[in-house]
Amino acid sequence: MRSVIKKVYWNYEKEENWLNEMSAKGFALIDYCWIRYVFEDSAPGEYIYRIELLEKHHANPESKRYIEFMQDSGAEHIASYIKWVYFRKKASEGAFDIYSDVESRIKFYKRIHKFYFTLMFAEYAAGLMNVLYGLHPPYYDGILFFNVFAGLFVVFIGFLFTYLAVKTRKKITELEKQKIINE
Repeated sequence: MRSVIKKVYWNYEKEENWLNEMSAKGFALIDYCWIRYVFEDSAPGEYIYRIELLEKHHANPESKRYIEFMQDSGAEHIASYIKWVYFRKKASEGAFDIYSDVESRIKFYKRIHKFYFTLMFAEYAAGLMNVLYGLHPPYYDGILFFNVFAGLFVVFIGFLFTYLAVKTRKKITELEKQKIINE
């Protein structure tokens, strides 16, 4: 039986953990698009899920080669959304880690940091422009409250991405310290 769950995640690690919890309950992810997850019944804990942020859009030839490489190594490509890719592997085949060394994990977290940082600035810029437009609209002698409130909401989302960018930066710093210790 298929089930569709609509859920929003801002943190990929929490999303990945949730997908693995769903797998433990006997729900296998078979498709994803933005906030829409499609599951089908499976044996509890049959799959292990991993989410990857690619350097380029999933349709880029370089990204397609990477997805093919992952499939050749035994991972199943479930879905792609912009730069995010969803993989799974049968739990019976053992552990499923995309990044086994510290250096590759650092590069991965740097991509995520850049992604959050870019979204953070875009949200701040759009939000502040909306607030300023609402406070001083051309050809209108008053305040456009919708623009002000919408702009403040978008700035709030910018704060959320700031939090995620700072949290990711801390992980990068920890991994860099770990790399130095290992060397």
